[in-house]
Amino acid sequence: MLISIRSIGHSKLVVIPQKILAQAGLDGETIAVMTVEGSGIVLRKSEKPVREGWAAAAQAVAASGEATLVMGAFGNLDDEALQW
Repeated sequence: MLISIRSIGHSKLVVIPQKILAQAGLDGETIAVMTVEGSGIVLRKSEKPVREGWAAAAQAVAASGEATLVMGAFGNLDDEALQW
């Protein structure tokens, strides 16, 4: 099957027919793993859900007492004093 590769800004778009996604088991998926193998691009079903384990990791950091702000304090804390 020949398909078109379209430009969108600095990226490219390939439309994959629903039947092809269904054959690959990707028709109900919202994410996929993409790799380059040789001269081909391969899409595979993700082995684990996105952000799996993030909640437990956040709880572990909070429980350790080492949770510090990475970005510093929010810059808009004094917004209430502003007049619009």
